[in-house]
Parts: sequence; C-alpha cells; structure tokens
Amino acid sequence: MNQKMKKIWLEVGLAVALVVSLSFLGAKMGSEHQKKEAKLELAEAENKSAAEKQEGSTADGASEGNAEAGSGASDPAPAPEAEEVIADGQYPIMGKSSVTVEQMVSYFLSAELPYPAEQLSKGGADSIETFCQMYYEEAAAEGVRPEVAFVQTMKETGWLQYGGDSSIEQFNFAGLGTTGGGVAGNSYPDVRTGIRAQIQHLKAYATADALAQECVDDRYEYVMKGSAPYVEWLGQKENPGGQGWATAENYGYSIVEMIHSMNQMK
Repeated sequence: MNQKMKKIWLEVGLAVALVVSLSFLGAKMGSEHQKKEAKLELAEAENKSAAEKQEGSTADGASEGNAEAGSGASDPAPAPEAEEVIADGQYPIMGKSSVTVEQMVSYFLSAELPYPAEQLSKGGADSIETFCQMYYEEAAAEGVRPEVAFVQTMKETGWLQYGGDSSIEQFNFAGLGTTGGGVAGNSYPDVRTGIRAQIQHLKAYATADALAQECVDDRYEYVMKGSAPYVEWLGQKENPGGQGWATAENYGYSIVEMIHSMNQMK
C-alpha cells in the first residue's frame, strides 16, 4: 500500500512538474513570439516611415524640378526701358505741343502793344504772324515746345518793346549773353537766326540730345546739358542743381503762368 501510494504521488509530482515546465515553456515561447511580433511591427513601421519620407522627398524634388523647368522654359521678359518721368506739376521744355500759331498771335495782341514791324521786317519778320510762324517752325525742328520759347521772349523783351541792355536791332530775343551793367549780349544777322539760337539754348538746358540743325548759339557749349528739363527749373533759385537761365526769383514759374494764359486763347 505504501509503495502504491508512493508511486501515485511520484506520478502526481511528475505530472505537476511537467505542467509547470510546459507552462513556463509556453510563457517563454509566448514572450518570444510577442517580442518577434513587436520587432516585426517596429520594422514595418520604420519601413513605412522611410517610404513616406522618400515619397515626400521625391515629390518635393519633382516640385522643385518643375519650378526650375517652369522658369527655364521661357526666359523672363526683359524689363522695359525706363520712360522719362515728368515731375508732378512741372512743365517740360521738350515735347509735342497743342499750341497753335494763331494762339501765339492772339496772346501777343492781348497785350495791346504795337508789333515793331519796322525794325523786325529788316530781319525777315514783317508781321506778328510771320514772327510766330518762325517760332513754331524753329521749335518743332529741335523738339522744343514753341510756347516755351515764344512766351520767354515776351517776358525777356517786354512784349518786343525792349528797353533793357539789348536793342531790338540785335535780334536777340532772350537776353543771350547779357550779364547786366549795360552788357548788350549777342547779336544775330536776322530774326530767324536769333530765334534759332534761343531755342537751341533752351534745348541745351532741357536735354543732352544733339541739335538737329547747325548750332548758331555760341553759348551752347557753356550749358550743363539736361540741367533744366522743366520750365520751372530755368530759374537758378528753383533749380535743384543751382543751374538755370536766369537768377530772378520764380523766373521759370512766371513763364509757366504766362503759358497757361496763352493756352486759354482761341
């Protein structure tokens, strides 16, 4: 009996030991399996992340490539050449004009002063109409606005009545060469030449462009070219660089006011 019980207990012990062993082995195997699965999931996640990163990098590269291809497909259009900028409110000396010869004549007649036909006819301008036509033609030849030169003459000569250092017989219509103190200034052989010299002098102040006609202004070379592109800047006090035709205050502005008055003539 005792041997039989021993045998039974021995078998029970072996069975328990086997169960324990199997349980431990199963747990170990389960743990190993879980670790293996975790490693597989981690590797899969890393591969997925790498794939997404690579895809994003490729997309970015393609996008950059397209951008470069887009910019290289057609070269950017060259920047347009800078156009001349007219200062706000300023009156350019150069350019086309809508002023007519008839307006210039009417403006002179509005002063109700006599046209010096006797003196100016000796220079080829026997009437105010002929005189104005010469201004229009000479100004157009050099690209100067005719009203600028004509009105300047009215200002400089007191509506062709003179009375200053120059005399009417000099055919000097804008005081070229006069410096005050009785200095008479330049003289010209006829009316048209005197007009041409004045207009060429205006052009010298307005632009560095070459003259269209032979130079008759012997003071042309002394002007800083392009230093006064606007009528207002003909006065040295108003000129940004201190250049200019005359030293009188608001010299250019007074000419512009006269031009505006003439523009109202019909």
